[in-house]
Order: sequence, then C-alpha cells, then structure tokens
Amino acid sequence: MNTWAEQARMLDGIGAWVRHLADQRGDHEALVFEGVRYSYRDFNQRINRAASALTGMGVSKGDRVAMLLLNSNAFLEVLFACGKLGAIAVPINFRLSPAEVGFILEDSQAATLIYHPLFSALVEPGRGNGFLKHAVAVAQEGHAAGAGDGDYEQLLAGADASEPDTRVLPDDPLMMMYTSGTTGRPKGALLSHGNATWNCIHAHISDMGVLRSDIVLNVAPLFHIGGLAVNTLTALHIGATVILQSQFDPVEVLKTLQAERVNKLFLVPAMWHALTLVPNFDDFDLSALRALTSGGAPCPIPVIEFFQSRGFTFHEGFGMTETCAGVCILGDADAVRKNGSVGKPLMYEQMRIVDEQDKDVPQGETGELILRGPNIFLEYWNRPDATEEAFRNGWFHTGDLARQDEEGFYYIVDRKKDMLISGGENVYPTEVEQVLYRHPKVQEVAVIGAPDERWGEVPMALVVPRDGGAPTLEELQAFCRDKLARFKTPKHLVVLTELPRTATGKILKRELRKQYGEGGG
Repeated sequence: MNTWAEQARMLDGIGAWVRHLADQRGDHEALVFEGVRYSYRDFNQRINRAASALTGMGVSKGDRVAMLLLNSNAFLEVLFACGKLGAIAVPINFRLSPAEVGFILEDSQAATLIYHPLFSALVEPGRGNGFLKHAVAVAQEGHAAGAGDGDYEQLLAGADASEPDTRVLPDDPLMMMYTSGTTGRPKGALLSHGNATWNCIHAHISDMGVLRSDIVLNVAPLFHIGGLAVNTLTALHIGATVILQSQFDPVEVLKTLQAERVNKLFLVPAMWHALTLVPNFDDFDLSALRALTSGGAPCPIPVIEFFQSRGFTFHEGFGMTETCAGVCILGDADAVRKNGSVGKPLMYEQMRIVDEQDKDVPQGETGELILRGPNIFLEYWNRPDATEEAFRNGWFHTGDLARQDEEGFYYIVDRKKDMLISGGENVYPTEVEQVLYRHPKVQEVAVIGAPDERWGEVPMALVVPRDGGAPTLEELQAFCRDKLARFKTPKHLVVLTELPRTATGKILKRELRKQYGEGGG
C-alpha cells in the first residue's frame, strides 16, 4: 500500500486546479481584466486553447516558454497552459534592458516567446540566439508585432479547447523565475508544481488565507513571485476572483478597491507608501477590504501605522523567489510592536539561524537563515555550482542574515552582501534605515557603507526628502543619538530625488554602492 507521501507525489500539477474549478465552479468569475470578465469555464477553455497552440509550435514537456508580458489574462493563460503541458514558463521582467532580456532568453534556451508588442525592442537581441524559434504577440493598440510573429488571439481562435492528455506531477518543474539580480547576474530558480501548491496551502491555513468568496486585486507585476504567488495563484487555487491591473496608479487602485468591493490586496512597500500620499485617500469607501499584505522589503512603520489607524488589518510577509513566496508572516497585532520582524514561520516551513559551520547560533545572535520545506525550489537552472552552494546538508542557505528574539520572532537583519563592518563592528543597514524613516524630513532612505581611513567603512545615508525640505547630516545624527550606537549613526549624507529600484520595489544598493559608496561619493 502506498504511503500518504507516495500518494501525494502522484497528484496532478496546477493545471488540475482550473480543470476542477471549471467543472465545480464554472460560472464563478475567475478573472477580470480591462473590463472583460472570465468565468472559470471560460478561463479553462482559453488555457486549453493556449496549450493546443503551444503544442502546434512544438512545445512539449520540459520545454521553456518565455513570457515578456504585462499583467493580463494572457499571462495567466500561458502559465497554466504550460502547467497542463508540463512545459516550463519563464516570466521575464519587462523593465530589464535588451541585453538583460537577451541573456535570459539565451540562458533559458527558450524556443517559444509570448510577448506584448510594447516590448518589441527588448525581444530583438534574443532573436538570433539559436534557440528562439517562435514568437507570438499579444495584441497591443498602437504597437505592432514583429514581422512573421504569430498573433495570440488568432492562435487561440483556431485551437482545440479539449483537455491536454499530458500527465504532470507535483515534482515536475512549472516555471523558472530569474532572481532580481540585486547582487549580480540573475539565476533561474526552477520552481515545481508542488512548490506552487504548497505555497497556496501555506496561505490558506495562515492569517493571510484567501476565501472562495473573496475578490483579490493584483497590480504587483506577475513576473515577480510576490505578485504571482501571494494572492493571485492562491485565489485561483481555491476558486476566488482575481482582478488584474497592468500598471500601478495609486488613485486607480483606490477606485478599483471601492468599485469592485475588493477584499484582499498585496503590494510592495513602495506601493503602500504611494497610497498614503493620495490626498483624498479617506474619501474612498474601502470597507470591503479584509486584509492588506506587504512583502518584498521591510515596510516603514509610518506606512503600517497609516493603515492600522484607519482600521485595516496589515500583514507583513517574507519570502523569496526560491521559496515560491511564503516563508514567514507577521500578523497585524504585532506589525508595529515587532516592526522589522518577518514574524514566525508558516506551518510547514522549518527555519534555523546558523554560523559559518552550519551550527545553530544562540537566540538573539545573528547568523545565516537556512530553510527547509515543500515550497523550496528545485535548483538553479544550469548552475550546479550555485545549486550546490545553496543546498548544504539538506537545507537551503538563503544568504540572509537573521536573528530570533526571546519571543520567537525572526528578524532579517540584512543580506550578507549589504552588511558593513565599521571599526570591527557589524552594522546592518536595515536597522539604521528603520530609525531614519521616523525622521519627519525623510520620505525614503537607503544606508550603505562608505570607505573610511580610520574605521574601514562607515554608514552613509542616501535620503529622498519630504516636501518640507531635506535634513542636514547634523539633524540626522542628533535624531539617531538616543536610538542607535554611534558606530551605526550615519557619517555621510547624500540627498537624492529618487532611489534606484528593481521592478518589484527593492532598492538597488549595488548601484548605490557603485556610485556613492566605493570612493565615488
């Protein structure tokens, strides 16, 4: 007799979700995009047609299908079509340069590309790489597809809507998401169908759970694991409704929340902050909102307090591309009291904090965060060296420095590469930034190390000021005096109009260090 674990490994991939929901919940709205509403029956049929069209282009199990797409129904249709065929979807960040997109197309060896014509220029470097055979454009008004490329809607119109007969198992790869590249050239993290399913299970049994009756709005980019997995896949796993927006506009988000009676919203901290700056925020009826979730970076306390003061439940989550999103959650009750913490692990996640010898450090001390669980990715694509380095002794080594307090709450102190050492003392920029965010003249801030003859390096604050004017270095230092040790207090100040960010809102400290911290400031 098979064990439960053996039986679980024989379950189907994510294509079974929509097939089941089309049968059991066919008339319920699955997606809403640009005014068009798709039931689960419609959604499943379009996915099957997309799968048939991909099969006609030679796509089979294990093949890579690149996606250079805005948030849209097409993005999710192609993803689930790959899921039904056992192909590997490769979402690509459309804010990358042509050379970076070309690198991903060549590195993934994708033979098929689905793209919005808006990004035609980004596609060109990849056309001659020897791997790309087919390109299909999703119609975009005012933007022409490349010569000879297929048209997505025309392909679907002529395709078969019957179910593909490929058997897809939980351990089969589903998608390859390239890491953000904040510390170097991106790597393709290969995520399985089981990873995606377990992320949904984690979410459903946590405080962030999506209900079948929920309406979820997603405006975070789907090429990012947060935008795709936190609420969107979770909603499509349980049979809720997903509203997609392709561009983030704070006022449009508020209008949609009100008009559609949205229940759940995930944004990155930069987006949450932008909502707080809408002058007439309180004029919108957001009474249907049940829970707000932030992820991707630590959320400043003033932003959390803004929403909590208006009665909203605010969660902070922690996850990575390699964990298919969820690892930890910080509940609303602790969001301010334990600000800076990522909370406690989800039910099936195991977490440890270790030293250089992979031995557990005492509670309260800083070490590297390592993880184990059913949501951890399979491997880095074609990078056995990086995979071996990441997986040691059965645990995934995240590269994040962390500590655990006396109540069991975990804190991501910083990335190993972001930590600076001043006079032999470790300085964690995140800790300094959280203090500086409290200064009334600071709108945004990043802290990096600057070279120093005496101390080796010292903290430098790069500040985007509020409208009232920029703070002086002396003002910042006085503000930090009773909040931070002297060696943690910034010794240099640079005032900027904006901070460089990835498409997912993470500050590009690598760029800041290159421009200001490596002797160039």
